[in-house]
Amino acid sequence: MQSPIEQQKVAAALKTLDISIGNLELLREEMQASLEAMEIIEEQVLHQNEKLIKERQLYYNLFKFAPNAYLVITTQGIIKEINYTAAALLNMLPSLLIGKPLINFVSQLERPLFRTKLNQSLNVKSVQEWEVSICPRNSQAFDALLLVKPVRDAAKTQSLLQLCLHDITKYKQTVKQSQLAASQQSVSNVPVETLHRLDGLHILFVDDEADTRELIAAVLKQYRIMVTTVASVTEALSELERSRPDIIISDIRMPEKDGYALIQKVKALEIEKGWQIPTIAFTAYLGEDRAKVLGAGFNSHLHKLAEPMELIAMIAQLTGRG
Repeated sequence: MQSPIEQQKVAAALKTLDISIGNLELLREEMQASLEAMEIIEEQVLHQNEKLIKERQLYYNLFKFAPNAYLVITTQGIIKEINYTAAALLNMLPSLLIGKPLINFVSQLERPLFRTKLNQSLNVKSVQEWEVSICPRNSQAFDALLLVKPVRDAAKTQSLLQLCLHDITKYKQTVKQSQLAASQQSVSNVPVETLHRLDGLHILFVDDEADTRELIAAVLKQYRIMVTTVASVTEALSELERSRPDIIISDIRMPEKDGYALIQKVKALEIEKGWQIPTIAFTAYLGEDRAKVLGAGFNSHLHKLAEPMELIAMIAQLTGRG
């Protein structure tokens, strides 16, 4: 027979056991409720994932079949994604372009400048405008405008560039034809004394695009201006060793050495030889910084889409023949 003390201990143990069983039952109910809640959350997550997958597929299809040419490249120029329109411009299947360097389709002369732009792309947060000559596979080259935006990939581990590619060959031809037509029309209305004031001026025009050189030379010659055209900074410096022009007009964006390199050489020559040659920066880039151009040493700045009379007026003003 148990003593009173032993009976008290048994009773206390039974009470503790009842409390533990109650706690376990409460815990089981809480776990059951948590499992039910997790099942609901899991179902919601699965539903959300399905929705995201459908949306991703929708946007992927919009990208793939968009009427505009889009592609995504690394900062080394490797193609990561490309849609059918862009692939058609490069004259290859999209699957064959993934992993290939985009620079393979850039003209040989412009590749050094294209590499420089790739290296500098991460330092620019806004949308950039790049104008390059694209050489599709087994097809004719065309003038292209690239709208470039730096982004991060989905995992935020790699920097990428989103590109929108436009063939602007016909646009540039149309603009140049209209400029030439406008110039031919306007020159017929220019007083004879104005033509005489410009008569005999010698202009050195620097641009890597042959059709631009031909157009500007044709415009200037109508005003009895003597024009020497060259395709590079190196050729321009060689020409400056032979003669001193009354004015220099130079493109800014050129492969190898650009217009900024030329103006530095011109300023050095002016100090060395006591010259003072007015200079005009002539650019096709809408985003070209006018303050940067003038700060580099150019006397004036003009966009290539400006009317021919604007160029003539600028030449007359800079040479004192206005």
